[in-house]
Amino acid sequence: MPEDTVSILFAAGGTGGHLFPAIAIAEEIRKLRPEAVIEFVGTRDKIEARVVPEKGFGFSTIWISGLHRRLTVDNLLFPAKVIVSLVQSFFLIRRLKPDVVVGTGGYVCGPILYAASLLGIPTVAHESNSYPGVTTRLLASRVTKLLLTFEVTKRWLPKLSNAKVELVGNPTRGAMGSVSREEGIAHFGLDPGKKILLVIGGSLGASSLNGMVEKNISRIEKSGIQVIWQTGEKEFERFSSNRSSSVWVGKFIDRMECAYAAADVVICRSGATTLAELTRLGKPAILVPFPHAAANHQELNAQAMVEAGAAVMVRDSELDSRGLETIEEMFSHAAFLDAMGEKSRSLGRPEAGRDIAKKILGLAATR
Repeated sequence: MPEDTVSILFAAGGTGGHLFPAIAIAEEIRKLRPEAVIEFVGTRDKIEARVVPEKGFGFSTIWISGLHRRLTVDNLLFPAKVIVSLVQSFFLIRRLKPDVVVGTGGYVCGPILYAASLLGIPTVAHESNSYPGVTTRLLASRVTKLLLTFEVTKRWLPKLSNAKVELVGNPTRGAMGSVSREEGIAHFGLDPGKKILLVIGGSLGASSLNGMVEKNISRIEKSGIQVIWQTGEKEFERFSSNRSSSVWVGKFIDRMECAYAAADVVICRSGATTLAELTRLGKPAILVPFPHAAANHQELNAQAMVEAGAAVMVRDSELDSRGLETIEEMFSHAAFLDAMGEKSRSLGRPEAGRDIAKKILGLAATR
């Protein structure tokens, strides 16, 4: 590798909410420094194993998983996995020789960031949620820089110096906003003359959201509303029979830029990455917080959007009683949707990815 070539190693995965911010940052680094060597590390059986190679980045794996709330074989193996993943991380870092190691969340970040810190390599952790995850809380004092999406996150990290912590927002993929409404609708084979509801429960899907849509899909269609419905892989077979000329059903949406471009209203969870995408594009939304999120952070995220007039919130427990009613109300008030879209866009930070990329490259220059 030439001496002036920068090398960046990303650790990210488990869910799209952890992976896609890392990809967004990597794409911005690639624009700023086309010669940069960018590698990812993740696990072999999660979303990163499929998506990262498709994006043209190098990909390696380590043996690690999170802890479950019940007794499982994975939990019994966890101590062994930690030791093995640390050894793998040391060898991987020695082989790749990164100038900076970046973690964007999930258990895969722990061993890589810890090993890099022991080897004296600059480390960056990005926390996308309002309540910091376990990896962030454990490694916050060790990383070189901790980048946050929400100001409130500092409340749970009171011992960190202001020099280490920066508020930067949550990066979104560069393709967002690059597709016209017509192109987006054509991608899903829908009618450009009708309104469209986008249903997304995250990369893993959302059972309660899927159930509400299935229960009311006939009435939604009769209202003249088309649906782009991402079920998640686990529940796709159960709901795939709901396909019709006005309903697209899929396990996963590879081209989210097309889905957002086509959508007039989005109903979704309120994870940080989803909110960053909604606000970047100014999409009216019905937010259904995941009720079991750590420290109830998804409801806190959603509440901030509601208070800004950028979304409405329906709690998971209220989906059966209020879900359809809220959808119909949203679509029946065009001026309300327009105003909500503008307020949503005002909260967006479209330059977050580039700003973070510059900070990472700045750290690399100190090596």
